[in-house]
Amino acid sequence: SSFAMPTYKLCYFDVRGLAETSRCMFKIAKAEFEDSRFSFAFGTPGDFSTIKRPEFDAAKASGALEASMGKVPYLEVDGAKISQSKAIERFVAGELGFMGSSSVEAAQIDQLCETIIDFKAAYNKARGVSDAAEKEAAVKKYFAEDLAASLALAEKSIPAGPGPFLVGSKVSLADLAFYMFLASPKGFFDNAEGAKAAFQGCPKIKAAMEAVDKIPELQEWIAARPDTML
Repeated sequence: SSFAMPTYKLCYFDVRGLAETSRCMFKIAKAEFEDSRFSFAFGTPGDFSTIKRPEFDAAKASGALEASMGKVPYLEVDGAKISQSKAIERFVAGELGFMGSSSVEAAQIDQLCETIIDFKAAYNKARGVSDAAEKEAAVKKYFAEDLAASLALAEKSIPAGPGPFLVGSKVSLADLAFYMFLASPKGFFDNAEGAKAAFQGCPKIKAAMEAVDKIPELQEWIAARPDTML
């Protein structure tokens, strides 16, 4: 007897943002999913107080987003809803084979994903400095010193393995999370060159980023996906 694949519907705004890592896993795994997108536009470009998102507002008003506490993204799996972007990523990774080949590998993958949250928090702290000159100095220091130092520590924490991927013998959520953070076109940082420079002294991370960059299904998706501002 054959088992039917679950039906997946990933609902988010028409931006990369918090859903892009999950979308990439679906694409790399060649797994069918509905990429449902609420329109998202600025009245005044870059001014978040002027955002227009009428379909989202209507869905929220109707109660359709109660399972996700009035937010997106959410993932619908055969009608059941899952919210919180990181919970969605871990679920999709587990379903589609991006969480390693054992419970220990899964935990090591999870560990590496958590380190990125710490790295982002340090960057956001630098960006959050109110004085313009101090902020510029803090962001400059982050790219010149802090990010490379953090990545050097992450490099040493990577478990022994065959490479080129960070954990185990195949691409995982950890590789994709690091790629979205450091190396993806239109990734996390505006300063893409600064991010790329920061991992050049980390051979394991560098090898993993190069290996992810060569995944044909990922490159097809990056070329074909909607070209959005965020």
